[in-house]
Amino acid sequence: MLASGSWDGTIKLWNVQRGREIRTLTGHSNSVYSVAFSSDGQMLASGSWDKTIKLWNLQTGREICILNGHSDLVHSVAFSNDGQMLGSGSWDKTIKLWNLQTGREIRTLTGHSNSVYSVAFSSDGQMLASGSNDNTIKLWNVQTGREIRTLTGHSDGVHSVAFSSDGQMLASSSYCDGTIKLWEVGIGREIRTITGNATRSVNPIVITSDGQMLAHGLSSVNGNVNLWEVGTRRKICTLTDSNNYVYSVAISSDARMLASGCVDNIRLWEIATTREIRTLTHDSRRVNSIAISSDGQILASSSDDNTIKLWNVQTGRKIRTLGGWFGGHSAKVNSVAFSSDGQMLASGSDDNTIKLWNLRTGKKIHNLIGHSAKVNSVAISSNGQMLASGSNDNTIKLWNVKTGREICTLTGHSQWVSSIIFSSNGQILASSSGDGTIKLWSVTTGEEIHSLNHFDAVTSVAFSSDGRWLAAGDYCGNIKIWRHR
Repeated sequence: MLASGSWDGTIKLWNVQRGREIRTLTGHSNSVYSVAFSSDGQMLASGSWDKTIKLWNLQTGREICILNGHSDLVHSVAFSNDGQMLGSGSWDKTIKLWNLQTGREIRTLTGHSNSVYSVAFSSDGQMLASGSNDNTIKLWNVQTGREIRTLTGHSDGVHSVAFSSDGQMLASSSYCDGTIKLWEVGIGREIRTITGNATRSVNPIVITSDGQMLAHGLSSVNGNVNLWEVGTRRKICTLTDSNNYVYSVAISSDARMLASGCVDNIRLWEIATTREIRTLTHDSRRVNSIAISSDGQILASSSDDNTIKLWNVQTGRKIRTLGGWFGGHSAKVNSVAFSSDGQMLASGSDDNTIKLWNLRTGKKIHNLIGHSAKVNSVAISSNGQMLASGSNDNTIKLWNVKTGREICTLTGHSQWVSSIIFSSNGQILASSSGDGTIKLWSVTTGEEIHSLNHFDAVTSVAFSSDGRWLAAGDYCGNIKIWRHR
């Protein structure tokens, strides 16, 4: 039997020999990230974005119990060999050990400084390994809950760990640094590194105002920004920051300057010469989103520190910080967008809200509440009257900028909405999603006009200002361009 967990919140059980579905297990209220069989094949565990672990009876397909305790997405579950214990790793940075007879939590293991992506027991059940987005693997004594040692060597998050059957060796992998490492468990020594290809997710795509050029960042081992000629699909050049990832990209309205946001800085580039103009230091936090005002004078950046920063493009100096402890976002800010007149800024956050800011005073105008999950993208129409927001709750909301009231909710995506953008005339909204589609919506009626398919989860979408081109990039590094009529 094979089990698979899906973004649609279901688990499917399959007959491996026949390739047929046996049954579907339903009950999670969000995406299922991990499934694991008990060693006797009688039970299945599933970990979900809904922060729970469910145990299932495989003979009946019924839910046995729910394990509650994590405060964020459960990314990994693993049974001990004797079937008495379950381990779970979560984005809340912890590992929990559970007694399967009682369904109660035994203990919580803390020590990772970022999300835990993978957990695995040794065959004798005495040791547990955990891989984390803090780039480390930790080995734990299961009986005492104490950390035995930390294994370092990966240059990015560790997404999978596995013990050899004799417990003497551990394998770890990172799809972002493109390596698999083998470790000698007893002394924590790295034995070997197997090198492959790092994942190259396409981060925000932007098209120049004349529709001639497209730029996008690549989240990979080397921080590249690629520039392409839209009409011919020819790559013009690559701007490289070999020591950093690129998480966000913006182009000035006159197409003379490009900005790229990395982990601890923003780089400004002259497009004609590909020369770096200056670097803006960003306090060692990831720059999730950047936007340039229509006059090219101000740059806005958002970060994991819950704030938005405004910068003078000419001098490279910080003008002010929006948010902070009072009146700002309470979680990381994923997206920022200027109004076309440069008087207002919108921001979307992990705290499920959108905020509108007066750029002259730095004060908050509106706090828009309505999404039930984090807000990944915000956009303001060219006339400044409407704001759109895309969220992990799979919806897009349209808002009246003047009143701060919700106009309507657009539904149709089956997974998170990663990016949204208005056409230049404000009549059409484009949205991209983890469900692998791009949807075009009538802003007037709220109806879906078209649905376009991509190869994988779509990370970004962009219109050219003349509305002739639509481009979208996906998680595997592919870009599609459509001629829009």
